[in-house]
Amino acid sequence: MVLKDLCDRIVAAKCTSKSSTEIADNTQVPAASAKAGSSDIHSRNSWWAAAVRKVVSGGSMRRFQERVLGSVRTDVSSSDGDIWLLGVCHKISPHEATGDVDTRNVFAAFEQDFSSKILITYRKGFDAIEDSKYTSDVNWGCMLRSSQMLVAQALLFHKLGRSWRKTIDKPVDKDYIEILQLFGDSEAAAFSIHNLLQAGKGYGLAVGSWVGPYAMCRTWEVLARNPREKNDQGEPPLPMAIYVVSGDEDGERGGAPVVCIEDASKRCSEFSRGLVSWTPLLLLVPLVLGLDKVNLRYIPLLQSTFKFPQSLGILGGKPGASTYIIGVQNDKAFYLDPHDVKPVVNITGDTQEPNTASYHCNISRHMPLDSIDPSLAIGFYCRDKDDFDDFCSQASKLAEESNGAPLFTVAQSRSLPMQVTSNSVSSDNTRFEEDDSLGMNLVNDAGTNEDDWQFL
Repeated sequence: MVLKDLCDRIVAAKCTSKSSTEIADNTQVPAASAKAGSSDIHSRNSWWAAAVRKVVSGGSMRRFQERVLGSVRTDVSSSDGDIWLLGVCHKISPHEATGDVDTRNVFAAFEQDFSSKILITYRKGFDAIEDSKYTSDVNWGCMLRSSQMLVAQALLFHKLGRSWRKTIDKPVDKDYIEILQLFGDSEAAAFSIHNLLQAGKGYGLAVGSWVGPYAMCRTWEVLARNPREKNDQGEPPLPMAIYVVSGDEDGERGGAPVVCIEDASKRCSEFSRGLVSWTPLLLLVPLVLGLDKVNLRYIPLLQSTFKFPQSLGILGGKPGASTYIIGVQNDKAFYLDPHDVKPVVNITGDTQEPNTASYHCNISRHMPLDSIDPSLAIGFYCRDKDDFDDFCSQASKLAEESNGAPLFTVAQSRSLPMQVTSNSVSSDNTRFEEDDSLGMNLVNDAGTNEDDWQFL
């Protein structure tokens, strides 16, 4: 999105008669002369086109993107306390980083954990998407890429466990390679950008257009369901049910999101075709936590979600510049950034040592947590029923500590307008409602002021 605005301003600049025009990076751009001949105009147009291509394909894009996300901050301070990275605490003590000790060695465990997370960025050079001429998602696909990272992490949790780390000393894990193949850039890859756009048409997804977190969550729900309906043989590409948690049947008319235990159980039963009572579950919670910026009362709650063992992080960033936030340290949010442009990589199972370097990042970037866009989505992965019960217990405790303005609440049934407390999470499954669109009428204890839930 930043590059689109920049290019629009560049095009506008060449049409003016001023001597120069200041653009986003404060450089001066010569304006077109009103007396120039047609050959000069053609020459200038060619120069501008080449300049724009250079910005899109080169390192300049990173600099412009940083004007939106903020300066790239890679320092990890021991004075800011422990780092929580997707449910794992990396304890940082100030005395460990004193003297001449290399700080990077002190934080080796954190860095190994961070660099083991799958990074998915803009790609260029893939087959055109449907009937369009788009062979790259540069400048518009950051939300799709961020969501791919979150789902890829859920698959890592599911297949390899939270303790898995990418190393160079061991043979490449087959499951790890199979996960990366799911996110290839072609229609043959189950979770490619091509298939995401196809699945999300009903929610406004279109080639070349930016998309919000809510539509992105619903798109994954559709994409995960379609292959399951077409092929009943073998394990589905996404071996878990998806539950998009919202406060209303269409997620648009307001109300705090409610994790309904009956709904979660129903999703699992549908996923397994009724063969088992519970399956692994991916929960996606789209939220809007303010108008122009996140209401500060929600910041401590967002921080706490990274302490959940089930944490999958946050789809969020600055307006028009989505990132995948995977950790917090005090008021800092650590994220994986999809805005680097990389060529398409074709990873096949036949390769003995496939090149997976472009799917990982050793630079731990961070930004202030309170600077992220208020429109975001939180993800959680629950391996089994006990894991889900633990999630519900922790979520209810967090809601009780929210002073009447929770991120989301937990309830047993949609028919009961009451919140399930941390002491009342039940492992029993009651009957399902016939109408899945029935909403819960939860009342916010804080009243109807500007801090209440008015969105989603």
